[in-house]
Amino acid sequence: MSDEVVFYSSPMSRGRMVHWMLEETGAPYRYELINLENRDQKKPAYLAVNPMGKVPAIVHRGTVVTECGAICAYLADAFPAAALAPPLDSPLRGSYYRWLFFGATCVEPAVIDRMLARPAVSKPSALGYGCYEDAVETLAGALKPGPFLLGRQFSAADVYVGSQIGFGLMTKSLEPRPAFREYCGRLEERPAHRRFMEQTEQLIAQMKKVS
Repeated sequence: MSDEVVFYSSPMSRGRMVHWMLEETGAPYRYELINLENRDQKKPAYLAVNPMGKVPAIVHRGTVVTECGAICAYLADAFPAAALAPPLDSPLRGSYYRWLFFGATCVEPAVIDRMLARPAVSKPSALGYGCYEDAVETLAGALKPGPFLLGRQFSAADVYVGSQIGFGLMTKSLEPRPAFREYCGRLEERPAHRRFMEQTEQLIAQMKKVS
């Protein structure tokens, strides 16, 4: 069975973080461009991959994986040579899961709620992240030891959470703290991130020609 990852995405979507992750793994992959403006994501061919009609999704070794956090975690384990996740018996494995899922359940929803100016709820405990302020303070605390979420070890958690921080800074829905900006600056210097960004620009240009 081929080890190639089939990657369904759009350069203007959350799939950007998976694109970066694929470059970090060094895995062989094929980018299947889904044009969201043409609603390719709602066409039968793609709905057969992801019935939600959302990107990104990957198919690897006959298995479909959706949801960015799950894809990043899956790729880290599927391509262990890239060392993007601590070994199962490492004390860092718990912290790795902690911050990976903190990104999914706290950082992203807190940032999106702030970006969309959603009104505060009367019972913050009903929200997975509680309140925006607590989520931001916890995120800042996680980055304080540095240089990465697991200290010296860069991991898939940095790809996932770092992407969300970058999005929050870009949309001004995350406080532009020096710690956040410096962290993103370190991530953007990675060769894999630079390759992913160059490819993203090419994909956007390709989409404009077709549209």
